[in-house]
Formats: sequence, structure tokens, C-alpha cells
Amino acid sequence: MKFSLFVHMERLDASQDHKTLYEEFVTLCEIADRGGMHAIWTGEHHGMDFTIAPNPFVTIADLARRTKTARLGTGTVIAPFWHPIKLAGEAAMTDLICDGRLDIGIARGAYSFEYERLLPGLDAWGAGQRMRELIPAVKGLWAGDYAHEGEFYTFPATTSAPKPLQQPFPPIWVAARDPNSHEFAVANDCNVQVTPLWQGDDEVETLMGRFNDACAKNPEKPRPKIMLLRHTYVGSDEADIAQAADEMSVYYNYFFAWFKNEKPIHQGLIERIAPEDIAGNAMLSGDVMRKNNVVGNADEVISRLKAYEAMGYDEYSFWVDTGMSFERKKASLERFLSDVMPAFKE
Repeated sequence: MKFSLFVHMERLDASQDHKTLYEEFVTLCEIADRGGMHAIWTGEHHGMDFTIAPNPFVTIADLARRTKTARLGTGTVIAPFWHPIKLAGEAAMTDLICDGRLDIGIARGAYSFEYERLLPGLDAWGAGQRMRELIPAVKGLWAGDYAHEGEFYTFPATTSAPKPLQQPFPPIWVAARDPNSHEFAVANDCNVQVTPLWQGDDEVETLMGRFNDACAKNPEKPRPKIMLLRHTYVGSDEADIAQAADEMSVYYNYFFAWFKNEKPIHQGLIERIAPEDIAGNAMLSGDVMRKNNVVGNADEVISRLKAYEAMGYDEYSFWVDTGMSFERKKASLERFLSDVMPAFKE
């Protein structure tokens, strides 16, 4: 099983400036690259200081000059916000810039906050349908002289300019949860990214089951790769681990506040959640975060990851976005590199 870093700029309040956040983001990526991680993933979000990532291709182009060996992935671009010609060209240009290290993760998106601002009236179903039309069209454009007439996009014969360095094209990953998404990915020769979010390992097994079922329904297709994305913290002692679990509790309370899209938002920041409301949310308590997410000392983390490897996961992505300080993220990542990853060397 290979390991990667999943990371954005993020803030829960205005106490940090965006320039400092970006410098910290780059530092974490450089540490992951030097530490031998297989890949670095960063995504796309708009108007949200909770997840600051307006264009992953711009970020990856910068990381291409700051890293040496790690693959650089979009985790993920939001399909309905892209025209196939624009996505094919920008991705291909980025692949040239990063010397063929690009992976492309694509998703339908998750936040109605973004839908109602960039494509008013869009819902998750419509976003998923756009993704299913977008991916084959992008592949056709990379092949060249491709015309398209579909439900959402229509254009005459067109070629991606430039063409990607990787041939026939960079690896494509689909963020999947429901069985139909898994089946679409496998049928279209795409790898799969999954995340159980705050849920426990029962969900990790369910997601792998859906992937295996999709592979069984497409026996003529080569088995693609599947990546598991989880919030992770490698602690120094019990007090440190307990603090991390509480910080993840705060993070997920804000995650769901953004997801529900019900609270006022000012200058990219959502209205603060009262500490007593966070403490009263048993579904997202620190104890639940400790049990469900990969939070513990190095031996505990190794044991969890060995179980994921045994399930068949090809890649585990260390999701470092947690609302905690940069210093705490950095320390956890460094412990992961030094104390956890060596247990998985061939």
C-alpha cells in the first residue's frame, strides 16, 4: 500500500493571513515529498476559507518546482464547474509543467454553497450526470479531433492544446460513494477515491465491497486502483492524541455546518459554532473521532492501516486538514513518515 498527503489551505477564523497559510501548505507538501510519500493531493473549492483551493492546477504547477518525486494530484476538480475543452487543456498543460507527475481526481462536488453560486439550480444528481459526460469527453479531446453532442456540452471537432506528457493520458480518479459511481469509474477505466469521512471502519469495508462489486460487473476491464482517504493523526502521548480527537470534533462540526449551508457566512468564514453546541453533538464527539478516524500512537495507526491494506486498498491518503495548528499538523506528519511508513516497506 502506497501513502500520500491530502491537503488544502484552511482556516476556521481570520487569525491567520492567506499568505502564511499558503507557505505552511507548501511546507507540508515539501515534507511529504522528502519523506517518500507517493503523492500529494489538493482539491478545488470556491468562496470558502474552510477549504481554500480555487484552482488545483495553479497550485500543482507551483508544487512541481518545489517537489522532486511525489506525484501531484487534483483531489478533486469539481466536474460541473469545468467545460471539457478547458479541463483537457489545463490538465495537459499542468502535466507538461510537472514532467508527467499529474494525477486527475474528479468529483461531482459536495457543497450546495458552491453550486448555488457557480451553477444556480444544480443539485448532486445533476452534478453527477455532468461528471459522467465530462470524463469521456476529456479523454476524447486528449486523443484529438473529437466532436461532442451531449446533454450538457456540445462542440465541433476539437483537439486538446497542448496534449499531456503522459500517454495516452494522466491517470484519472473518480471520487465514489454510491454503487453507481463505482460502476461508472470501473467501466470507464478510472481509478477510485473513497472516504468514510467521520464514519468508522464498517464504512471502509462497505466502500471496498462496492468497489469489488463494480469490478465483478466489469470482468473485461482491468482492475483499477482504489485509494482510501482518512483524517489521520499520529500522536506523541495520550494527552496529545486526546487533543487531536477534540480538534477533529470541532473540524467536523464546521464541515457539517458548511455542508448544510444554513449558517450566515461573512468574508468566507461561517458563523462561529458555540462551544456548548459542539460539546453537545454526540455524533461528532472527540471519543467518536478517536474511535472512527485514524487517531492514535504509531503502533495503533500501523494496526489500522495494515487492516486497510489487507482489505485491498492500493493507497492510503493522510488527510491532514483538521483545523489544528500548523505545528501540530507538521509534527503528526513527521511522526507518520518516521514511525508508521517504514512498517510498510517491501
